[in-house]
Amino acid sequence: MSTADLPLPTAAGTARLRAALTASAFTADGLLELLGAPAYTALARGETVPAARATDGEDSAPAVLVRLFLLQRPVPYERARAVLPVDGLLGDGWLLREGAGVRATVDVRPYAGPEGQDWWVVSDSGFGVGGAGGAGGRDRDVVLGVGGASMTLAQLTVREPVDRALDVGTGSGVQALHLAQHARRVVATDVNPRALRMAALTLGLSGAAEPELREGSLFEPVARDAGFDLIVANPPFVISPAQGADTLTYRDGGMGGDTLCRTLVERSADRLTDGGVCQLLANWQHVEGEDWRERVASWVPAGCDAWIVQRERQDITEYTELWLRDAGVHRGDPGGYERLYGQWLAEFERRRTRGVGFGWITLRRTGSRRPSVTAEEWPHAVEQPLGETARRRLALAAFLRDHDDRALLATRYELAEGVVQEQVGAPGAEDPEHVVLRQRHGMMRAHAVDTLGAALAGACDGTLPAGVIVDAIAQLLEADPVQVREGAPAVLRTLVGDGFLLPV
Repeated sequence: MSTADLPLPTAAGTARLRAALTASAFTADGLLELLGAPAYTALARGETVPAARATDGEDSAPAVLVRLFLLQRPVPYERARAVLPVDGLLGDGWLLREGAGVRATVDVRPYAGPEGQDWWVVSDSGFGVGGAGGAGGRDRDVVLGVGGASMTLAQLTVREPVDRALDVGTGSGVQALHLAQHARRVVATDVNPRALRMAALTLGLSGAAEPELREGSLFEPVARDAGFDLIVANPPFVISPAQGADTLTYRDGGMGGDTLCRTLVERSADRLTDGGVCQLLANWQHVEGEDWRERVASWVPAGCDAWIVQRERQDITEYTELWLRDAGVHRGDPGGYERLYGQWLAEFERRRTRGVGFGWITLRRTGSRRPSVTAEEWPHAVEQPLGETARRRLALAAFLRDHDDRALLATRYELAEGVVQEQVGAPGAEDPEHVVLRQRHGMMRAHAVDTLGAALAGACDGTLPAGVIVDAIAQLLEADPVQVREGAPAVLRTLVGDGFLLPV
């Protein structure tokens, strides 16, 4: 695939298309109202049948646009002309003539911004995320639209005003679109020229300032740039044995194993400013005889704090089946499917890989000689967006590193918003067996605490230093104040580190 078949619109033509889409309620809210929740969410999975049934016989403007841009069906010229500036779109390459009708050349998908903005993501037509196999893997440079991974990264990203931001492997430009809302300058890179053109179309149609688009792998296109305050990456992290023409650019890194993700992490510090943050999604191997936490933590460059979270682990058979189906191999020759399946398993065996983890890595360049690196497994529910949680996690790690036990007790704290206390025990019992602090936001963690922990959480309102509160608790419990003080810092480090208590 090249870029010759993609739209090459003028700024005025793009503005006219954006105005027409808005006027016809071809927006995320408009689609939800037209299709209903089941068909709307099915579209996000690349399944078009429910949307086709929901718009069958419907001749409204948004229904016409659904058929044209999302179902990739031809629409009669005159009907399309009643909704869109068709002649201009034909000239700009958004549409092609097909008999007495017109057909879209790309997928144009409504996408809601974080503050309710009406955006549109442009990608290749007929290739749903998680179901790109409609091409059977033949079109290796296909560009996908918005999927679960890209939305996860968008909601995980720290959203603070920054001077310079970098989107590595931009694809259809979803991350760059978000970055353009809070970064003065955005650079977006990709090895696929087709993806760079799609990203330009996405940002232009969504009314955002176009970033600097550069072709190349990983950090090569920005090797001579000054540091970035924020780097994000949804890289081709799939661990596959695919090589050369067998690779799918959007998913296969081509480096073998999890080398691509490791390389991204290891080299990130060189491209970050002091205090800069890098956030990426990744897959990593669970290697026989190795702790995955130690293995992935070893990727973190010196002088960087890191928070590594594994959201899911699949055994090698599940993982192989998922990505062979993504490439559409299961729809072809059964013998070919079995052959490729065997190649994947043989590659995993050669690398002593017993499973594959998926999650995110957030790191900050601090320059500290005592970096804080946490790797944890968290398959439980979270509340999105998590950008503020990620920012706070890094800030609290730095706070705990910079405060010894005496300084911790001298600090005032307050209970984080949404933390509640639960008591667990037999009905009618005089005292509970367990007291649990639970977060209703962010990571939604739950911690069982002892009497001191529960009392600290209840008394910390930002007015008194923790040490004063600890002494008062010891007096109320008629306990040895020295012993209570000695145990308090460890309790504080746990509650602060996981965001239950926040320094004032």
